[in-house]
Amino acid sequence: MLPDQMTCVEISQAGGPEVLKLVLRPCPQPGANEVVIAVQAAGVNRPDILQRQGAYPAPPGASDLPGLEVAGTIAAVGEGVSPDLLGTPVCALVAGGGYADHVPVDVRLCMPIPNGFSMVEAAALPETMFTVWHNVFERGSLKAGECFLVHGGAGGIGTTAIQVAKALGARVFTTASATKLAKCTELGAEIAIDYATQDFVAITKDATKGKGVDVILDMVGGDYIARNLKALGVEGRLVSIAFQNGSVAEINFMTMMLKRQTITGSTLRPQGTDAKARMAESLKEKVWPLLDQGLIKPVIHATYPLADAAEAHRAIEASSHVGKIVLTV
Repeated sequence: MLPDQMTCVEISQAGGPEVLKLVLRPCPQPGANEVVIAVQAAGVNRPDILQRQGAYPAPPGASDLPGLEVAGTIAAVGEGVSPDLLGTPVCALVAGGGYADHVPVDVRLCMPIPNGFSMVEAAALPETMFTVWHNVFERGSLKAGECFLVHGGAGGIGTTAIQVAKALGARVFTTASATKLAKCTELGAEIAIDYATQDFVAITKDATKGKGVDVILDMVGGDYIARNLKALGVEGRLVSIAFQNGSVAEINFMTMMLKRQTITGSTLRPQGTDAKARMAESLKEKVWPLLDQGLIKPVIHATYPLADAAEAHRAIEASSHVGKIVLTV
């Protein structure tokens, strides 16, 4: 039985962390092929920051509440979903609404809790795992034996990308700030590059004997875009998922043409449920066994109570964290 009301964090207006307010709202009911999860933990991600600032509105039909990933137990099921799932512990990718003690989600986007994982650890999985899988392995087509460079290796996406790429047989390079390089190599990066003092183009070229890397996952943009093309080898693939240094750049496309390179990118949240369900099946087959075996584990930097969501956002914006920040409910 669901409660009449739920506790959640809403964005009262576009602005700084202080606009996040703890409120009561009617508890959601499951629609057809949906479940309602009683949330125990929710991941905090940079898209939440952008939404709070007014720069990344929720897609049509999605909750206006922030939060893209949760973990908890199934508390209610809708039409078309087996009642046997009630009480099942799951983590799930949601299009919004994660900063709450109850959230509805299509049952196909619910993933099992890996062996030995806490709810906090499980809540740190969906957004980063779906993002890494779709962009690095589907769009970027990274294969075992290839060379992979991920920028921002110490963040939630970066720490996940390093571990998954390494576990699936790639050589992994990354960029990060000087104080975070050791953690990146501990997670599996062959070479960790100080982005402030070192040239990632020269270092990756040297490490690959002049060939260049095969796939780059970039969330920096700006002047990194042209540099990424120089770092890529023949048939290299550049995948952009964010633009912390801006989305406008001047590049020489001759590099791309002569090396037969591919430039692509995506955002996860606006994609349809069918597309995300397909990703979920691939993750269950290819990545979840690695989690169950303990070969990959999320890096948890800190947890905050749901009521302190503003402090969690401040921590993300300070960029001093390594790995994920999670809200506990």
